[in-house]
Amino acid sequence: MKKQLLSTSIALLCLTAFNTHAVTYLSAKAMVDVKDGKLIKSPLITIDDGVITNIEQNKKPTLTKDDKHIQLPDLTLMPGLMDMHVHLTSDPTVPRSERLGQSVPRMAIKAAHFAKKTLEAGFTTVRNVGAEGYSVIAVRDGINAGDIVGPRIWAAGPSLGITGGHCDNNRLPPELKYTSSGVADGPWAARIKVRENIKYGANAIKFCATGGVFSKGTKVGAQQYSFEEMKAIVDEAHMRDLPVAAHAHGTSGIKTAIKAGVDSVEHASFLDDEAIALAKEHGTWLSMDIYNTEYTLTYGEQNGVDEENLNKERQVSKRQRDSFSRAVKAGVKMVFGTDAAIYPHGDNAKQFSRMVEFGMTELQAIQASTINSAKLLKMDTQLGQIKTGFAADIIAVKANPLKSIKTLEAVPFVMKAGVVYKNQL
Repeated sequence: MKKQLLSTSIALLCLTAFNTHAVTYLSAKAMVDVKDGKLIKSPLITIDDGVITNIEQNKKPTLTKDDKHIQLPDLTLMPGLMDMHVHLTSDPTVPRSERLGQSVPRMAIKAAHFAKKTLEAGFTTVRNVGAEGYSVIAVRDGINAGDIVGPRIWAAGPSLGITGGHCDNNRLPPELKYTSSGVADGPWAARIKVRENIKYGANAIKFCATGGVFSKGTKVGAQQYSFEEMKAIVDEAHMRDLPVAAHAHGTSGIKTAIKAGVDSVEHASFLDDEAIALAKEHGTWLSMDIYNTEYTLTYGEQNGVDEENLNKERQVSKRQRDSFSRAVKAGVKMVFGTDAAIYPHGDNAKQFSRMVEFGMTELQAIQASTINSAKLLKMDTQLGQIKTGFAADIIAVKANPLKSIKTLEAVPFVMKAGVVYKNQL
């Protein structure tokens, strides 16, 4: 008799657990199919345990006790946006001289703050391409553990670079003998630095192939690493299946990085015909930050940007936008990368209108920030689309972004993995 009662109790418990399994339904005015560029009217999306399990049209859900139905009758759904070039530890409103005194823990707190701001702007996935002290890796792990709120993060550790190059710190006097933690000279030293980054949790690698705009004493177009050094970095990272990003403004550095096998070239300011042809031949993604120029030239001086750096921005800006237009016309593969931290975090979507202005269609710009970025991260079977079996990373906007791209600059609804993080309705 006791055994029978126990069996009955267990069965009832199992039945109760089954019946209280909650499903979320999301319905809206329309949904963008970012692969085909179609607008799907009256979608009903079923979400179970953070994953999209079904998509129907013109349906109403049958709700059980614990199910939820989120209704957005005036909004259009999109997959969560993705930015492949951010620096969450940096704040453009803080003078660069002041940033020299920030500790790694302080950087991590900044990154946590900006991660939440970025997610609320509709960016459910970002790639952080370089940060001191593995600070953003700690933030990523905190987000994954549920301690803090933020997007999915692919995080590089300290950016690799040569002594005195763009990824070194040249602003301190020689008697301090300071070298940035990512500096590595020679192929084997570079390999060791990649291994060190991976040891401490990096799931992406970034190195500086040329000089840059915001460093001291580097020529923005000058190549830094040799082919042998770049190849060593790429091979070491690819053995562990990590994507590699190369900061490269100058033409020779861009070409060398592509030949070395990088997954993406960041900035890609001074493209020539050969560089474009190489990018197409190798299937290399370009990540070109064509929005932030106005912010730098307008607010840079008051934010403590040196005249040397402002002059380099003036040299780069028009050339980079011309290169972007030529690359788009040639059909080079593009992802969405903004260099967030050069402008305020959360304004990432302002780049979309620039991409359209300089040659992309609205659909191409959206694809750069969805399916293309997912392909770069080798996550295109899980991220970048509203599709059955994909993560429920979904945003909603007030207008059809295929006709009005600027609607992405004001996102009232954000969901990541089935959890609503913003609902300003």
